[in-house]
Amino acid sequence: MADQRFGGIKIRHLYKIFGPNPTAHIDAVQKGLSKTELNEKHGHVLGLKDINIEIPSGRIQVIMGLSGSGKSTLIRHINRLIDPTSGEVLVDGVDVVKMNDTELRTFRRHQTAMVFQKFALLPHRNVLDNTIFGLEVQGMERPKAIDVAMRWLERVGLKGFEQKYPNQLSGGMQQRVGLARALSNDAPVLLMDEAYSALDPLIRMDMQTVLLDIQKEIKKTIVFITHDLDEALRLGDQIAILRDGEVIQQGTSQDIVLRPADAYIANFVKEVNRGRVIQVEAVMTPLHSGTASGGLTIASGTTVEEAVRILASSPEADARVVSPSGEALGLVTFRQLAGAMVNSQEVAPQRDTTLSVAL
Repeated sequence: MADQRFGGIKIRHLYKIFGPNPTAHIDAVQKGLSKTELNEKHGHVLGLKDINIEIPSGRIQVIMGLSGSGKSTLIRHINRLIDPTSGEVLVDGVDVVKMNDTELRTFRRHQTAMVFQKFALLPHRNVLDNTIFGLEVQGMERPKAIDVAMRWLERVGLKGFEQKYPNQLSGGMQQRVGLARALSNDAPVLLMDEAYSALDPLIRMDMQTVLLDIQKEIKKTIVFITHDLDEALRLGDQIAILRDGEVIQQGTSQDIVLRPADAYIANFVKEVNRGRVIQVEAVMTPLHSGTASGGLTIASGTTVEEAVRILASSPEADARVVSPSGEALGLVTFRQLAGAMVNSQEVAPQRDTTLSVAL
C-alpha cells in the first residue's frame, strides 16, 4: 500500500495565464483585471484565477465545471504537466512548483498516477503489459510487476483478459485497464481527468461503483475531474465548481445542493435527485439530550431516499436518527423526508437560512 504518511494536497493562490508574456500581467490580474479585459487588451487568456483548495489525505475531491471552466488545466498543475504563472501546489507539504527536473521525475513516478478520458493505452501492448508499464518505468523486476498487475486486473474485473489487446476490448474494459495501471503504481495520489466521460451511462455507473468500492480499501487521495453533476455528487467527498477559471463554490454534496452559492450553482443543481444526496441529519429535529427510546431507528448518514423506504411501512411514526455508537441524535418524520426531496425549506429549524433558496 501507498505511504500512509501522505498528507494531502494544498493549492494556494494558483494563477495560470496563457500567452507569450504571462508574468507581465499577473499583477494586473491579481488586482482585478478581468478575463475579458486581459484577452481584449493584452491578447492573453486567463486559465485559472486565485485557486485555493485543500484536499485531505484519503478523500475524493471532485473538480467540476463546464467545458472551458479550467478544470483540466487545474488537475495538470498537480503533477506539473502545466507550470503555473503564480501560486503553490503543495503535495505532502512539498511545493511541486519548486521541484527540479530530477525531483519532479521521481514525484511523477512514485507519488502520482493518472487516468485519462481517452484511456491512453499503448495499442501494441496487451492488457498485462499495459498494466505493468508504470512499474517498468519505476524499474521493478518483471515477475514482481506481473504479480502486482494481475492482482489489480482481477480487482477491476479483468481476470482472463490479460493477453487481449486494446482493440479487442470495449470502452469500459479499456478504462478498467487504465485504472488497474494507475492502481498498480501504488501512488498515494490518483488523478482522474474526465476518466469516465467517454463511457456509456450504464458502464459509467458501473465504473463509479468500482472506484468507490476500491477506495474503501486503498484510501488514496483522488482528484476527479468531471462535467457531470450526478457523477460529482456520487463520488465526491468534497466538490469544487469552477467557472471561467475561478472556484465558485466548494463543499460537500449536501452543501452544494442545499446551499448553492449563486444562481449559476442553483441552476446546476435544480434537477438533482435530492433524496439521493441529502442525509437525514439535514432534515431531523435534533435531540439535545441524546435520549429517545422505542420505534424505528435510522443510521446517521442515511440518504433521505433510503430513509423514506424505511419509514414507508409506518408513515405516521417518528424515527430516531442514531450515531454509529447508538446515540440518538434526532427525530425525523415521513413528512419531513418527503418534503426534503422536493423542497429545500423542509429542513430542521437550526439550519442556515440560505436553505430557503428555491431550487
